[in-house]
Amino acid sequence: MLTLVTGTTGQVGRRFVPRLLAQRQPGEQVRVLVRDATRGERFAELGAQVAVGDMRDEETLGEALVGVDAVVNVAASFRGVPDEEAWAVNRDAAVALGRAAQASGVARFVQVSTGNVYGVGRGRPLTEEDESRPGGEMWGAYPESKAEAERELLALKSLDVRIARLPFVYGEGDPHLANSLHWAAGWAPHQRLQMAHHADVAQGLMRLLYAPSIAGRIYNIADDAPVTTVELYQLNGVEVPAGLHELTDPDPWFGIMSNQRIRRELGFRPIYPSVWTARDAGAL
Repeated sequence: MLTLVTGTTGQVGRRFVPRLLAQRQPGEQVRVLVRDATRGERFAELGAQVAVGDMRDEETLGEALVGVDAVVNVAASFRGVPDEEAWAVNRDAAVALGRAAQASGVARFVQVSTGNVYGVGRGRPLTEEDESRPGGEMWGAYPESKAEAERELLALKSLDVRIARLPFVYGEGDPHLANSLHWAAGWAPHQRLQMAHHADVAQGLMRLLYAPSIAGRIYNIADDAPVTTVELYQLNGVEVPAGLHELTDPDPWFGIMSNQRIRRELGFRPIYPSVWTARDAGAL
């Protein structure tokens, strides 16, 4: 099996690909799509094939998909980018990749999405059957474009699409954990954040990639224990601001995801059930 992975130079992709390469079986190959050949060198050293080009270019997609059996689309434009770029990458390029994969006879397509597509909370952990309800502080072009990409990809006939929804991802030197304090300054002290370590994101994506007979299924990849705002300050070694206790949480279940489906159907068990487990293991 030859697997094409996009978004390989981002925080998730750069940690996922080495794990995918390390755990491949005899005869399995991995191809990465990068815009700059020099950024593909570290993957080539690990044994990956390197395709160079922009996934928004139709010719690039055709060349990158030659002989490919499966695709893992990790590529994303995250918060802070112009809305036009978010739509161009998260929806348009993802759907174009799906259609090109369909035309090339690709057997499986794993689309990496976000738990932010759920929108507002439901008064309980969010499940994969919950519809999208726009709302909440983090709703905008990023989650909305991801939600639209999910809908359009799942509608492609004869393409086996599997959706992975990620929460806040951290670990292994990812600056995301430190950056969380930029947002946490406006959160209530016991407001919670759903998380997943990069190691668990990787194992979850590989379970979606290799599992048989799950076409059209959506899976939350998340750990077992969301953290509070106060804990985020503690993890970063920063004193909790004096005025934090005066803030209230407008939606206590916003972004809190259930991982029961992936546990039950694909045998997922978090390597790091909580961020505290990862801290104790030196994996932050």
